Amino acid sequence: MRVASFGISENGKMADVSVVPLGGMAGGDFANVNRWRGQVGLAALPDADISNLAEKISVGDQPADLYDLAGTAPGSGEAQRILGVILHRDDTAWFFKMTGAAGLVEHQKPAFIAFLKSVSFGTPAAAPSKMDLSQLPPSHPPIGNMTPAVQVTSGDAAEKPTWTIPVGWQEGPLAQFLVAKYVIAGPDGVSAAVNVSSLAGDGGGLLANVNRWRAQLGLALAAEAGLANLPTIDASGGNATMIEFSGMDARTGKPAALVGVVLPLGGQTWFYKLMGDAALVAQQKNALIQFVQSAKYPDAH
Repeated sequence: MRVASFGISENGKMADVSVVPLGGMAGGDFANVNRWRGQVGLAALPDADISNLAEKISVGDQPADLYDLAGTAPGSGEAQRILGVILHRDDTAWFFKMTGAAGLVEHQKPAFIAFLKSVSFGTPAAAPSKMDLSQLPPSHPPIGNMTPAVQVTSGDAAEKPTWTIPVGWQEGPLAQFLVAKYVIAGPDGVSAAVNVSSLAGDGGGLLANVNRWRAQLGLALAAEAGLANLPTIDASGGNATMIEFSGMDARTGKPAALVGVVLPLGGQTWFYKLMGDAALVAQQKNALIQFVQSAKYPDAH
């Protein structure tokens, strides 16, 4: 599952650095932090306590959360430390992690943070058409209702629905796990973007994805009860949930708005996200709804 891996050796001590991207919420940030805590012999914490542990840092020019966890290695009892960083970008969760002897990890922390700041995201190759989830660690929180070797929709034309693209929408570069991306230019240099992605099962759940989007606008996490009154639209014979809110773009610090559509269909969940300048997003909301309702999907997997 790694896209990069590094080893560090110093005075007989070892540490490992890994970089892993996973689609959607990848089981949820708090579940992953508690998994890491278990790897250094620490007890699981409630979500509210975990959120207080996050150290705000940057991966490249994008905000991310760093968790510094010190404990002992199971079995050996030696002092062990994990630096775990979670970045959400283009509907992908990126995990940057350093694990090893506590003293070595502490000494290497400044170098690790400098490495994170040096990261630059180019235009990646299309996501693999198959993801073998048997490669996930046994303790990894489940990703939706995925099973090993489940199909993950990629950017391949054969996997993409057919739809009517609104006037003024220009195709943008695909990132990992995106089926399609469109860029919309507005007056005075403002812009918005539409991302389309798909995951098996419930894709991590509606609440987790709503909160992921809320975090992108610097908003507080929503509670499960807040989902009860969300509006729905008819799309391809199913009920799609509409999400709409505004805040500050966590990447740019500028006011922004987001309109999202979540559509469970044929064992997959489709995610449509329109995000950008608030006025432009409001203007393009109906275009997004018509775009979603125009989609004709390939046979369900």
